[in-house]
Amino acid sequence: MELAAFFAISVVVIVTPGQDTALTIRNALLGGRRAGVFTALGVSAGQTVWALATSAGLAALIVAFEPAFMALKLAGAAFLVYLGVHALLGAIRGETTETRSARRRSPLRQGLISNLGNPKMAVFFTSLLPQFGGSFAALLALGLAFCTMTFVWLTAYAFAVAKAGDVLRRPAIRRAFDAVLGAVLVALGLRLATDRR
Repeated sequence: MELAAFFAISVVVIVTPGQDTALTIRNALLGGRRAGVFTALGVSAGQTVWALATSAGLAALIVAFEPAFMALKLAGAAFLVYLGVHALLGAIRGETTETRSARRRSPLRQGLISNLGNPKMAVFFTSLLPQFGGSFAALLALGLAFCTMTFVWLTAYAFAVAKAGDVLRRPAIRRAFDAVLGAVLVALGLRLATDRR
């Protein structure tokens, strides 16, 4: 019964769109299915680090130590704002060469940085996992299950965006999509920076 509750909570959290979803969609639009899948893999790798840190008790220290928490939060917010501004500028300029440059940037690294730069993941993992497991192995297993579910969900997004890619890559639609995703990433970054916890 407890395991069912863990999976139910996990599904709700995972399917709720956030910064990792927006980044996966953006990269899948720019670089195709492969870029979207690698972004999802980066996000899941970041979550694996949080799961490991939670299992070892390190994430709780980050959450408790305000300067470290704030530094992580501001770095993550700056990264999101940077990506959002880049997308907005591309939409305003109507750049069509961004796809080539996006392939040179690592979607895996972007997904990893996006997730690791989100201290809410530390808060989430330290508040959720201990309710369902008490040992290092149990906490890690639950964390890895969450990471796997996230990877599957974000990969589904990558496949859907790639499948609709021909329509979404039309210049007018692409510019509008870049503008919306850019605004969403900037808004998420600003929200992360100004959120009190």
